[in-house]
Amino acid sequence: LSPSGGRALLSSLPRPCRLMLFVNPQSGKGKALTLYNSHIQPMLHEAGVIPTLIITERQNHAREKVREADLSQWDALVIMSGDGLLHEVQKNPSYQKPLCSVCLFASLLDNILSFLTEAVSQVTSEELLVSCGFLLCKGQVSHMDLVSLHLSSNQRLFSFLSLAWGFVADVDVESEKYRHAGAARFTVGTLVRLASLRIYKGRLAYLPASRGSSTDKGAPKDVHGPPDSLLPPLDQPLPSDWVLVPQEDFVLMLAMFQSHLAEDLLAAPDARLDDGVIHLFYVTAGISRKALLRLFLAMEKGAHLDTNCQPYFFCFIHCWGIKGDFRMTVLL
Repeated sequence: LSPSGGRALLSSLPRPCRLMLFVNPQSGKGKALTLYNSHIQPMLHEAGVIPTLIITERQNHAREKVREADLSQWDALVIMSGDGLLHEVQKNPSYQKPLCSVCLFASLLDNILSFLTEAVSQVTSEELLVSCGFLLCKGQVSHMDLVSLHLSSNQRLFSFLSLAWGFVADVDVESEKYRHAGAARFTVGTLVRLASLRIYKGRLAYLPASRGSSTDKGAPKDVHGPPDSLLPPLDQPLPSDWVLVPQEDFVLMLAMFQSHLAEDLLAAPDARLDDGVIHLFYVTAGISRKALLRLFLAMEKGAHLDTNCQPYFFCFIHCWGIKGDFRMTVLL
């Protein structure tokens, strides 16, 4: 083989995959770095994948790194943490325009791991971690819905997991002090908030999903998605096809885009990664503490939809909002 032929042959070979890999050592129970070293790093080495490991040291550390990086030089951004770090990275302004084949996300812990478990099969966390590692080495991806959120401050955000208002949001924020307890933090936070149940005032409106929508069918695979034209401006009246809930006193509103709200809370059992709909739950004032507790206990197995608990409501929607505060829609 001539020297020129050898160079041509080498140039035709695929180059090693390049990853920017973020690990948050403080996430959840603090096992992310240990799991990376024991499971993922050896697999990447054997596959010839070249990772640049970044161990996050503070809030928004990953966001700063992504903002400074030339993303065209990377094949994938990999997040090994809970959903917080994944949200931190994907809310980067640079994602508002398409970026070659960069944004492959693999979040391997907490509730992200939980809905991946539901999507694959009933396997252990470590087995799924290894499976995700193989998918990462092979460069295989799955599409996942992204939701566009417009605030009254004119800020635009993106979300991939859920959005809560009222009881669930308070539990999430107030239980941060128990985060090292892992999933138990939400149990403790729920009991504390049940002891002093609050009522939240607001006006809820939503656009029901079309009759042809189905959680059994994936959304169209246009990865760039349409603009969020389904959302009317916050200062404009609601379109006629939106539903305005007559009640103004609520206990909670919860919009789910994936199946799990937490590791042990199967909030939207019919949700799929790319089903193209929002799963909306809301509870109005008048529910007893006992009934609300029974609702969350049933949610551990995804059985809350069958409890006939009043006043509890569920529907499939394309958009929703709280009057004057925000509106959101899924980007198909």
